[in-house]
Amino acid sequence: MGPVHYQINDVVELKKPHPCGNKLWIITRTGIDFGLKCQKCGHRVMIPRKTFERAVKRIVSSAAETPGP
Repeated sequence: MGPVHYQINDVVELKKPHPCGNKLWIITRTGIDFGLKCQKCGHRVMIPRKTFERAVKRIVSSAAETPGP
């Protein structure tokens, strides 16, 4: 399986839940660091790419699937 390409506005499920109890995050920034926003409480975090790629369980919805305005 090749590398996974993440895009801004993709919704991902992480392995461990946020303290608010939610596991779904929206990607707000990509690159060497990833910006994530919790779908339930709106908390924003920045984490290194390596940590992010280990923490992702699956992509729930892709920004490419959703038509933009």
